[in-house]
Amino acid sequence: MKKGKMIRRTFFLIVLTVLICMGFIPLLQNLNFGLDLQGGFEVLYQIESIDKTKLTKEKVTATYKSMSKRIDLLGVSEPEIIVEGNDKIRVKLAGVTDQETAREQLSAVASLSFRDADNNLLMTSDVLKSGGAKLTTGNSGNPAVLLSIRDKDKFYEVTNRIKDSEKNVIVIWLDFEAEKNSYNIEQAYCGTKYSNCLSAATVSQGFASDVIIEGSFSKEEAQNLVDLINSGSLPTKLTEISSKTVGASFGDATLEKTFLAGVIGIVCIIIFLIILYHFAGFLSAVSILLYTFLVFLTFWVVGGVLTLPGIAALVLGIGMAVDANVIMYARIKEELYKGKSLKTAFRLGSKASFKTILDSNLTTLLVAIIMFIFGESSVKGFATMLIITIAVTMFTMVYITRVLLKLFVKTDYFNDKLNFFIHVKEEDCKKNKEEKVQKEPYNFLKLSRFFIAFSLIILITGGVFFATKGLHLGIDYQAGTSISIETSTKIKSKDIQQELKDLKLTVLNIENQTDGKTIRVKNVLKNKKIEEVKSHLEEKYNAKVNIEVVSNLVKQELVKNAFFSIILSLIGIIIYVSFRFKLSYGVGSIVALLHDALMMIAVFAITRGEISVMFIAAILAIIGYSINNTIVMFDRIRENIDHEEKKITQEKLKTLTNRSIDQMMLRAIYTSITTLLPVLALIFLGSPEILGFNIAMLIGLVAGTYSSIFIAPAVWYFLEKRNVGKEKKKRPVYHEELDEKIIHGIND
Repeated sequence: MKKGKMIRRTFFLIVLTVLICMGFIPLLQNLNFGLDLQGGFEVLYQIESIDKTKLTKEKVTATYKSMSKRIDLLGVSEPEIIVEGNDKIRVKLAGVTDQETAREQLSAVASLSFRDADNNLLMTSDVLKSGGAKLTTGNSGNPAVLLSIRDKDKFYEVTNRIKDSEKNVIVIWLDFEAEKNSYNIEQAYCGTKYSNCLSAATVSQGFASDVIIEGSFSKEEAQNLVDLINSGSLPTKLTEISSKTVGASFGDATLEKTFLAGVIGIVCIIIFLIILYHFAGFLSAVSILLYTFLVFLTFWVVGGVLTLPGIAALVLGIGMAVDANVIMYARIKEELYKGKSLKTAFRLGSKASFKTILDSNLTTLLVAIIMFIFGESSVKGFATMLIITIAVTMFTMVYITRVLLKLFVKTDYFNDKLNFFIHVKEEDCKKNKEEKVQKEPYNFLKLSRFFIAFSLIILITGGVFFATKGLHLGIDYQAGTSISIETSTKIKSKDIQQELKDLKLTVLNIENQTDGKTIRVKNVLKNKKIEEVKSHLEEKYNAKVNIEVVSNLVKQELVKNAFFSIILSLIGIIIYVSFRFKLSYGVGSIVALLHDALMMIAVFAITRGEISVMFIAAILAIIGYSINNTIVMFDRIRENIDHEEKKITQEKLKTLTNRSIDQMMLRAIYTSITTLLPVLALIFLGSPEILGFNIAMLIGLVAGTYSSIFIAPAVWYFLEKRNVGKEKKKRPVYHEELDEKIIHGIND
């Protein structure tokens, strides 16, 4: 009977795994990839009022609508148009090949004109008041558009003449092109995204006042027409302040490398889990596959565009998601070592682990939300994927894994096969049950001073390098232009420097890459110059060229946002941890987090690693990861203290802290390994574009692991020594539950 249940449920598990793997194929084919994975270009525009009037929200919205219309006419699939702040618009056009034409189309001032049915110009936007279109209600009670007329004499003269013509129609055009547009051809498409024709109104009388355009408009359609008309009569201009171009072949190569690294990283995690937890590890592997599928599915449902930072967040998220299983399995094994039955150990272990998992994921979610609010472009994409991975983690890695475990625990097949099920030897369980004595733990607090000393040496050395040489700031924080050349041809630095000098560019530095070079120039290149440089280098070296431009304005915004992101993350975490635990835990957490962030900066200062936007994303990600580890450690310390008598001596406090570290050290190491595996895969096999991010993650993971084990508890212990001898506040204590008799149909 037991074996029959086991076979049926294993068969179900295999079928589930096959279905998940099959589901990946159509899902990946339908995902939208960003320009860094399929080529294209990205432009950030500053919106300004030509007439020096205040730039209102309505004007920005109208400009956004105008740009959307222009992009629709370019035929770009899945464009990204994002309003940033109060006066910027970021446009990402993946898959665009004619970038120069697209640039001209986007940056040109919107032109509104009134024409007759034969395309003859009747009036320009000068006849209207600035922003003169408004949403109103027509005579029929349906949504309509009110036009506020500035030049009433001109308007009356035109409408009075058109009413007597054979084709008494006035056609409103946005960006009319004589050789391309015609009312006779586009009449059927007028008012849709497929035509520059916005509206065609029949004129039955002359008008010397404001007029209403009526039709069978929905409220949304009428509002869209208002925005488009206003964009053509709006005194605004667009100034390009940063840009990035990626060749299609450049993007394809990046996608292949990153995909391969991601697959290898996931396979390594699965192998590690099976070695570590045997059959339970295999169940986690199924959850990981389901987790990855659901993350992609959620991303597709919300219309997300997958980019390099998004893939990095996904692969990192897998490593962090496994932590939920590691915590639960550690709890189950602890109960088994106490001599509990498998069913009881599963119930108690899964229950005890849930609160810890929830706390650790909520703190990471807090950091991700702050990244999303204050981040720009790639950081926002990273944060979006991280938020999705956290939500899916709670469903798959907690709920689904628990359901799968319960299915097999209930078969009773593994009651005498604990080693095969979760890598727990039966003789160890019997030995621990007979002894029922906890050994004195190793003095980890004494060991902490060596880790603190090591960190201080790194931080001081990094501080010296920072003071003498400064940081190697990337294009994001220095302004200028970054040119990446990927080619099989060997390029001498002096040759490329001369080439760029001939192009009237000032070279700041040249970095050698495995398959080319990355050159930083002081000049902030504009539209045609970008195309000139790109074409020249591609032809000269038969290379793939990627150009990124950042202005001083963007640099200032990025620096400000990076500062606020990190500070708010730290403040948010100390408030949350202090609320869920107490202030001493919050202080210990912040010291550990500052340590991790400063260690990353110090190592980059020493090694002259590049500080880019993605480096800031790495710091924020490590803050989220490290607090995850620290929360798990503090949760165990709090639990051990809650099981003690009312008054705790200093020696007892020290023992409890060391015991907590002893109990959680392996779990912290295992979690770090599962997160390191995909990061290492991305370092050695992934795209060079996110190499700096992954190296920063590697440094942060190592620092975050030992800070959560040796530094955070040491700081907490130092603060808590002051409370030794004081009456301990009563907290609810969850005593161990006794084994219960399992009765089929009642508590089975």
